[in-house]
Amino acid sequence: IFHQFLHTRKKMGLLLLLIICQCAIYSIKTHSVSKPNIILLMADDLGIGDLGCYGNKTLRTPNIDRLAKEGVTLIQHIAAAPLCTPSRAAFLTGRYPIRSGMAAFSRVGVFLFSASSGGLPSEEITFSKLLKQKGYATALIGKWHLGMNCESSNDFCHHPRSHGFDYFYGLPVTNFRDCKPGQGSVFLKGVQKDLVIPVQIIGITLVSLAVVQYMGLLKVPFQALGYFLLIITISLVVVTFFFYHFRQLNCFLMRDHQIIQQPLSYENLTQRLTKEAMKFIERNTDTPFLLFLSYIHVHTALYASENFKGKSKHGLYGDAVEEMDWSVGQVLDVLEKHNLNDKTLVYFTSDQGAHVEEISSAGEVHGGYNGIYKGGKSTNWEGGIRVPGLLRWPGVVQPGAYIDEPTSNMDIFPTIVKLADAQLPSDRIIDGHDLLPLLQGEVTQSKHEFLFHYCNAYLNAVRWHPGNSESVWKVFFFTPNFSLEDSNGCYDSHVCFCHGGFITRHDPPLLFDLSRDPEEKVPLTPETESRFYEIIRVIQQAVDNHTRSLHAVPNQLSWNNLLWKPWLQLCCSSLFQSCYCDYESGGSPLQVHLG
Repeated sequence: IFHQFLHTRKKMGLLLLLIICQCAIYSIKTHSVSKPNIILLMADDLGIGDLGCYGNKTLRTPNIDRLAKEGVTLIQHIAAAPLCTPSRAAFLTGRYPIRSGMAAFSRVGVFLFSASSGGLPSEEITFSKLLKQKGYATALIGKWHLGMNCESSNDFCHHPRSHGFDYFYGLPVTNFRDCKPGQGSVFLKGVQKDLVIPVQIIGITLVSLAVVQYMGLLKVPFQALGYFLLIITISLVVVTFFFYHFRQLNCFLMRDHQIIQQPLSYENLTQRLTKEAMKFIERNTDTPFLLFLSYIHVHTALYASENFKGKSKHGLYGDAVEEMDWSVGQVLDVLEKHNLNDKTLVYFTSDQGAHVEEISSAGEVHGGYNGIYKGGKSTNWEGGIRVPGLLRWPGVVQPGAYIDEPTSNMDIFPTIVKLADAQLPSDRIIDGHDLLPLLQGEVTQSKHEFLFHYCNAYLNAVRWHPGNSESVWKVFFFTPNFSLEDSNGCYDSHVCFCHGGFITRHDPPLLFDLSRDPEEKVPLTPETESRFYEIIRVIQQAVDNHTRSLHAVPNQLSWNNLLWKPWLQLCCSSLFQSCYCDYESGGSPLQVHLG
């Protein structure tokens, strides 16, 4: 009896110990998925085929590949738009950009000037706002491109700090060829093309009026003609001044609300951005933080520091990719140094696909590689919207896993909001879905049955992944007209446009099954796909439902909101001093003011 008693007590003790251990493990697991640090790394115009983890054999990206090896690789990760501004708006808000007014009805789909009045509306709720409310330290380092001011040069209504970021160090607009001397001007090329006919019309009109006035056939009031000439002269002076000073007016570096370098210098720029990111992490080792490191690489103008210049097999573009990979490695190393790996979710992506039309004046390819996928930036062919998607979180996310389900960059919003123990907004539609169940293997199917692909504000294509099928159907209502016809891009216009003579409409829509034809080579027909009309009908019903969910909002990319407004211009000295300053090497920046 005594031995039985001891045996029973031993079993009870083991059972109790097991329960205690399980509770402890559960407690650790619960703690690990609650309020982790968040690091979001976003490249600019990087092709999915540029990375080793997505099949590239010649570019060296060991640090980004390390994220794939130690985390999850999303095979079918989709940008919500194929252009910078709308894609980034969707990323920050978890909503299609059409819902926030960040999708253009005009030809221009992004902000071009620092002194435009459009931008991400203050009514929009970003993940940075919600995480800040939960005690997170928040920072955006790098590119913004979502507006700056509304009515004055210092209201900063669209500034990152107005959208939940405690700290901002970076570019308010974007990187242009015009920002780097000797790299040409894609912007001027487009403007010249558009201005030729209006200037000719005005010139012919003025000459004709002068002739008929001289011949006495028509009496034109001299005062009216004078006013007309004055308006034309002032307009030409303003336009000439703007283009001559484009670099100073639009290419500058800010810290919070202050300009610290105008115009921007590319010397060791990636090192400076990386240093800022590392310092932010080190300042917040004891508090949860959100770091959005938004790289300038690899948007043109391309650049690389001396340590990387000429070192890759793919010219300056390859040098830039490898320098960005170095930066990712520095961020990962500082996490390891401070024992933050297990407490930090790291995400890497690109805002859209590679810009295939980017070729330098010397004929060097300055755009990236989209792998097997058709098209690139500005199009909704897979090459324009299928982007890298890598997530690493040791102990929570399974290492080395691959997920070939439709996911979106909008999914980051609900994913990290939930991890921060914040509540999703209940007064608006959130189009993204929490990725964690998919990342942890709790579910095998994405919640995105449908994804809607917009070209600016125009619904261009839809993908449908039925729950009972491996097929991923994709329809196009219109497609861009490539130049030349058998090429892979719109080389004549530098980017593809979304309306008028730039597109070809399809009725019935083009249909592809991406599970069998990811290269979108051969459209299906009623003869080759027996369910053709049924698929089109289901997708059209989804479009109708989606369209009914949209509400009219102010268009942030209207011509009025896009145009340069001198009274909104940020300048660290004065316009008459060419807006020049450089406080990066020391000294205290001046308050930003209008010259």
